[in-house]
Order: sequence, then structure tokens, then C-alpha cells
Amino acid sequence: MNKSVAAILFVGLLASPLTAAAPPYTSEAPIAYLKDLSSGAVLYDKGGETRIPPASMAKMMTAHVAFRLIQKGELKLDTKFTVRPETWKQWHGPQAGSTMFLSAGEQVSVEDLLHGIVTLSGNDACVVLAEGIAGTEQAFVALMNQEGARLGLKNSHFGTSNGWPDEGVTYVTAEDLAKLAQATIEETPDLYKKFYATRSFTWGKTMGGRDIEQGNRNPILGKVAGADGLKTGHTQEAGFGFTGSAEQDGRRLVMVVAGLPTYNGRIAESVRFMDWGFKAWKAQPLFKQGQTVETAEVQLGSATSVPLVAPQNMAVTLPRTASTNINVKVAYTGPIKAPIRKGDRIAELIVSTPDTPPQIMPLVAGEDVSEAGIFGRLWNGLKSLFG
Repeated sequence: MNKSVAAILFVGLLASPLTAAAPPYTSEAPIAYLKDLSSGAVLYDKGGETRIPPASMAKMMTAHVAFRLIQKGELKLDTKFTVRPETWKQWHGPQAGSTMFLSAGEQVSVEDLLHGIVTLSGNDACVVLAEGIAGTEQAFVALMNQEGARLGLKNSHFGTSNGWPDEGVTYVTAEDLAKLAQATIEETPDLYKKFYATRSFTWGKTMGGRDIEQGNRNPILGKVAGADGLKTGHTQEAGFGFTGSAEQDGRRLVMVVAGLPTYNGRIAESVRFMDWGFKAWKAQPLFKQGQTVETAEVQLGSATSVPLVAPQNMAVTLPRTASTNINVKVAYTGPIKAPIRKGDRIAELIVSTPDTPPQIMPLVAGEDVSEAGIFGRLWNGLKSLFG
């Protein structure tokens, strides 16, 4: 989409030059990707667009689809689904990988199944939830791929609800996993907080009748301040992977590592990578939520312009040792045709520094602008003609 530059704001926001280059980092992971959601800046990208098998990181999409249905009122946390004997037979025992230890014929609530998926990485829980929601697992997988298309996951496809190896039908990229994590965090924040930071969950019984408690495999929980998600994955084909997120002092980072050879290596690299993201980089505030950044021209509207405002607090991410020489501009395709609704994303804030790629953040309409009637159009035309 072609965009016309509407304004250049604060060229050289502060006069001192940016003296530090991007902080160096060498990841131990074959695939590594780190994004600062607060600014949109990609801080590290090693193979971020390479297609990889997600293993259990695919369960993030299963949970995300369920979260969206709950948010829309189409699914309730206390709804119970019955474990089909055929499903139990396929997804129990050592050959079935991670399990919630469901039993054939038992009824399980959506809430408990989501804990089984997010906290325990239960392959059985994924399939029971998928069948309960859509009738069959494949019908649910279609919902997963529809949601992937909505989110713009251009290099991902899902063939199962749990990421079980399927000869390459299921694939993702680190960039798409980060985008999926961001969508869950931002679109369903309450459900994200409710499920993803749970340290352990108890379900099922041992042969001796004892409760089975399993811990969350998230390698940064309790090791990185503000860590609250998301999901590990492991198969022989995929190696050890992890999509994680943490928030510190208003900055939220999302990281992805994949292809690591060992369980302990995943822990060490995940902690080191996230620590680097917080310690080597800093946020330079730009605009507060609701602040008008610029105005945009409106075509055929009840007003000739609309304020462009920050939908959230905005900051640019810089190397921690850098001073700040920032070029800020607003871009949009204009004039923007009415009607416009308050909160519509209609422009972008593009922030550039000498040592970092452009950081692009959305700007939204600050007010409604209705479509003008014939007399309104004539009046606006006269105003434009005579200044």
C-alpha cells in the first residue's frame, strides 16, 4: 500500500548524536527472535522467517482460538466436554507424549482443559478441547488456520491441535510465533494472565490413587522478573524450543528460540536471551496514550481533518548506552475517506535512528468523522478553496 508522508515530527528529537550501535549478541539457538512489543522493534532476528516444526508451541494457537471464543461469549469456562474412549486410547501412555492424564468417559471443564494445555502441555487435553468445540479435531484445525490468516501468519500452517509430528503439514516461523503470542497478550489479556503464568496444575491419579501434580515447563518463570508466558515445545525433529514473554517497567518483550539440542540448553539460552533484551536495551518515551501526534486530512467528511492519537504509551527502543537522536514521521494514505470511527487504525508512526531499523507503531483516529452530506461537501470545498 502506498503511503504519503503527512508530517515529519521532531527531526532530531534531542540534539545529541546516537553514538552506540546495536548491542552485540550471539544466540546459542539455531533460530532466535526477540521483539519489543512496546515499540514494535525487532531486537534480534536469526532465522526468524525460516519454516520450522513448532512441536508443542502449536498449542499456543489452540489456546488462542479458545480464548477468542470465550471472549466473544461463544464458549464458557465451565462448559464440560466428555473424553471419548477413542481419543483416550490414542492419547495416553508413554507413546502419546505429554499428557494431562485424562480418563476415558470423564467430563472435564474448558477451564481445566486449558490448564492442561497451557501448564501441562497435554496432547490429550488439546484433542478433547478441539473435539468438544468443533466436533472433530480437523474441524478445529480449520479454525486454527482461519485465525492464523486473520493474524497475518503468512508462513505458518496447522495440521493438528497439539503440534504432534505430521510429516511437515504443520509448520511455523519464529516471527509468526511471536506475532501469535502478541495477539494472545493484547487481544485476550485477562485470559492470558489467568492461564499462562500458572506454576503447576494437578489432574489425574497415579496407580496408587495419589493426585498427579505437574509443573509448568516455562524455563523463564521464576528466573526472569516479570515472566508470565508462554509455551515450550520438543520433538526429536524440532529440538527444544520456547516462545516466551516478560514485562518489566512497562516494556514487554516476546522471544522465540528453536532447534536447541538439550533441555538444559533451552533453559540457559531462554534466560540469557530475555535478560539481554531488558538489560542491553532501553525505552525512550515518545507519546502518552491518547496524546495527539498529528492531524490527517479527511475526504468527504463532516470535518476536514481528524486527530491522530497514540493508542497506548509509545516509546522507541534504543541501545542502553546510546544517546537519543530520533527521526519521527507520520505516514498514511490520504486524504482519508470518511466515515471514520474513533479508534480506527488510520496511520503509522515511523521512528528511525542511525543504528536501528525503523520502528513502526499504529496511530488511531481520535474522534468520529461522519460522511458529509451534499451541503457539507460544498462548505468544506469552499473552505479549502479560500484557505
